[in-house]
Amino acid sequence: MDKKVALVLEGGGLRGNFTSGVLDYFLDNDIHIPYVIGVSMGACNGSTYVSKQRGRNYRVNTEFLRDKRYFSYRNLITNGELFGMDFIFGELPKNIDPFDMDTFMNSEKEFIAVATDCRTGEATYFKKNDPEDIYEVCKASSSLPLISNIVEINGKKYLDGAIADAIPVKKALEDGNDKIVLVLTRPISYIKKPLRFGKLIEYKYREYPNLVNSLLTGHMAYNETVEYIRQLEEDGKAFVIRPNEHLQVGRIERNRTKIDGIYKIGYEIAKESKDKLIEFINV
Repeated sequence: MDKKVALVLEGGGLRGNFTSGVLDYFLDNDIHIPYVIGVSMGACNGSTYVSKQRGRNYRVNTEFLRDKRYFSYRNLITNGELFGMDFIFGELPKNIDPFDMDTFMNSEKEFIAVATDCRTGEATYFKKNDPEDIYEVCKASSSLPLISNIVEINGKKYLDGAIADAIPVKKALEDGNDKIVLVLTRPISYIKKPLRFGKLIEYKYREYPNLVNSLLTGHMAYNETVEYIRQLEEDGKAFVIRPNEHLQVGRIERNRTKIDGIYKIGYEIAKESKDKLIEFINV
């Protein structure tokens, strides 16, 4: 395999179950890509791909849907978080459905998780072998504005990586990769619109003007990145796996049937793409 191939994983909340299906197909068929970079749910999926725990992300995102420790409106009122981030990135991977840290750390694969520095409004790229706690890094990468608390790591404050770099394809290229395999959770027709609740964002994060600017202009950066990816596809430098239609699942979704369906769509699209993907990787 060409050692300069990267796997770039978009986030998207529970749309990330599409990516879970794709990566489980990769593991089932020994498709291993040596450089993995993910954002938010993409970082969670990517870490499990590196730890070779087939099915773990699917379990986590289906078996705990109605667990109040995982999701609770009351938690939003009392703690400022809709999702139980300490549970999701603490008790769950450490004790309930253990994350295989040994396999993850000993893997030859590179792994990078993206978070947004609240002070600068720019992306921070945490590597697997950095000293930071990988659980806290993935929590920071996944902490959505307005419904999650800011995560502090080594004195710096972070939120969702998608704010600053939703699809880190340029970072993958800057790191010396020649070809990019992307797993996106939106169809090719998707155009990101400006955030609603702009005034609320400006008020809530008034101490972080650079963060506010990144939040309010993020839709433009996202759409520009998608256009850039299309050009990479035309140039033969990118292979994109994406859903053919909008995935019918809300950010706050408790219908297991829908989530099962999204996972299966990802698995089947990866299966259909296998021959062309292998050719892309190896040529």
